[in-house]
Amino acid sequence: MTKQKFVVKLSLDDAKKRTKALKTAVTMDGVVSAALDGDKLVVIGDGTDSVTMTTLLRKKLGYADLISVASAEEKKEEKKVHPLIHPYQYTYSYPYTYQDSFYGHHKF
Repeated sequence: MTKQKFVVKLSLDDAKKRTKALKTAVTMDGVVSAALDGDKLVVIGDGTDSVTMTTLLRKKLGYADLISVASAEEKKEEKKVHPLIHPYQYTYSYPYTYQDSFYGHHKF
């Protein structure tokens, strides 16, 4: 089975309802993760029935509305690695230093 991600909008007035919503979600078979995002419950499950979960949440909390159901397969974007290209740097080496030109090649 493929993983599904579904979002259920809930009426979460207090901490007791939030706790009850999370407990209800994680006790269902196939639930991989559940998280609260404001007044929405985001559930990722493998073989979990979203309609059954919404009905169960509605019975326990009074209000539950299924907003979206989508595939939870993570799309792996292959990042192309571009080699770091340095422009050709021109270097000029001086044949002699300033001191050599000032004093000549004589050592004092």
